[in-house]
Amino acid sequence: MFGLPGFMLIIKKQVIQGNAQESFKCPDDYGFYPHSISCDKYWKCDNGLPELKTCGNGLAFDASDSKYLTENCDYLHNVDCGERTNLEPPISTPHCPRLYGIFSDEKKCDVFWNCWNGEASRYQCSPGLAYDRDSRVCMWADQVPECKVEEVAGGFTCPAAGEIAAGGSFSRHAHPDDCRKYYICLEGVAREYGCPIGTVFKIGDSEGAGNCEDPEDVPGCEDYYGDLDLKTIRKSELLAGLKSSGAGRSGNQDVPAQLQPKPLVKPRVPAQIHPAPIQARPQGLIKEQFEEQN
Repeated sequence: MFGLPGFMLIIKKQVIQGNAQESFKCPDDYGFYPHSISCDKYWKCDNGLPELKTCGNGLAFDASDSKYLTENCDYLHNVDCGERTNLEPPISTPHCPRLYGIFSDEKKCDVFWNCWNGEASRYQCSPGLAYDRDSRVCMWADQVPECKVEEVAGGFTCPAAGEIAAGGSFSRHAHPDDCRKYYICLEGVAREYGCPIGTVFKIGDSEGAGNCEDPEDVPGCEDYYGDLDLKTIRKSELLAGLKSSGAGRSGNQDVPAQLQPKPLVKPRVPAQIHPAPIQARPQGLIKEQFEEQN
């Protein structure tokens, strides 16, 4: 799912000397070949001479190129290691079990960390979603096993079945402390949402109803945005067609399950870490790779 452009700059060269030298015969003069037992190691052949190289800690060599012309280290979860099960021991830093990778937070289920050379960048799923460590995407929080029930909607409990006649199995409820946030209850499951920037949640005329409206129209929330220029925000909404379509205010864009497709949000990761395989160049045109220092 995620890859890294510049992975080729994050490769640790391993010099083979004396008795430590492994036996490997280059099948061709130039190419990149997987190690027989280590997923994070590979052989670089240059003019028929093999050189053992190691990917960054948390990366693995992608051997999917049948022509063996691609030098590409990728996240471990993106690489089919097959029988190449050996890995270098983990090197950890705060929030990073390995130097490279995407990892869930130890305490908050809606937070995950992108680790680049041991430096962790914090990311947070949208309200109502949580990071699923298996699929590595943000999903409904109640569908992520690691999330405690009280974390799913901040401890909010949906009304009992049949308690709100008008809403049936679907209802909206104001957040007790935050004007912009609200809860949606569907089939007894609570999920937290947030109104578009520039609006706040307004309780409807009937119980279990409500919409996102301008803060000046919601008693008690008039000063929610302080000195923020709401006119500019609303103008951008009009340009985007949100206000004219009604999607930006009704809150219907947030309705889950059968009312709208279930959101499956991939973690937002900086553009510079998406992979771009580097092709090997024959004869003396191969540039020397080096370890990037941050």
